[in-house]
Amino acid sequence: MGTGRTLRKESHVRPCKTPAGKAQRSRAQRRRLVKFGMGEEEVKLMSDENVRVLVQRPAVVKKLIAKKAAAK
Repeated sequence: MGTGRTLRKESHVRPCKTPAGKAQRSRAQRRRLVKFGMGEEEVKLMSDENVRVLVQRPAVVKKLIAKKAAAK
């Protein structure tokens, strides 16, 4: 078994996530959803978790938008 650097690494070396960084990422994700075609008011009302899930799956977002457009 090795005794090299990989076994001595400490987890506290990793930088902490700051609240400002989290807010910045959240704003960027919301802007991305608006660019996909979702309504700005609709995105404002969504929770951060829902925004994160939708940003990960742009194809689902486009299908939702198409379905709403067809319903109108």
